[in-house]
Amino acid sequence: MSSPDPPVDASAQAARAWAHSARFALTASRLHELPEPSLPEVAFVGRSNAGKSSAINALAQHKRLAFASKTPGRTQHINLFHVGPREAPDAIWVDLPGYGFAAVERDSKKRWQAVVADYLAQRHSLTGLVMLVDARLGFTELDRQLLGYLWPRLAGGEVRLLVLLTKVDKLNRRDAQRAIDSAQRVLGEVATEHSDIAVTLFSAHSGQGVDDVALTLRAWASQHAA
Repeated sequence: MSSPDPPVDASAQAARAWAHSARFALTASRLHELPEPSLPEVAFVGRSNAGKSSAINALAQHKRLAFASKTPGRTQHINLFHVGPREAPDAIWVDLPGYGFAAVERDSKKRWQAVVADYLAQRHSLTGLVMLVDARLGFTELDRQLLGYLWPRLAGGEVRLLVLLTKVDKLNRRDAQRAIDSAQRVLGEVATEHSDIAVTLFSAHSGQGVDDVALTLRAWASQHAA
């Protein structure tokens, strides 16, 4: 006799369905090309090759929603995705350009790092940030710089932060725990009593953490609507 399937968590199922609704809205090459702020925005950001596109696609259950260039660092646009009911989306996911890849020309790299920094500092509709960090590498100097750009908004609780330690399927359990411990120490340096900061292990390949992240992002959208 086969054992019964484990019960499906209704909250996780609803969060997966919500994330699955993500669809392309528009692309922009400059901040002034973005639409007027209306819906809460959650931005995805990370070093090139940290697995940002794979994470978005895993959350949306769509293989090609977010574009992953064959040459990391070459995708240099801000891409927006509507999430929620088709006629009345309740959130926007923002795919920011990856940063820090050596193959990108210096002038282009500086310009796009400035675009990312300006978006994080100035975009009033930004309510949450999903920062992707390769679990095998931990926080690099560029990752720490990005936290510095965001710190004033993190400190006051204006913007929430969820750090995904990606590619955790490539680590054993001990190294994964070390990655968590190291990330928590770094984030502890920027946390205040008002900040909302969390870190989780994630793998687009194995699916680890996907449901938890979908639940978190849906909760952010619901809390803003309330």
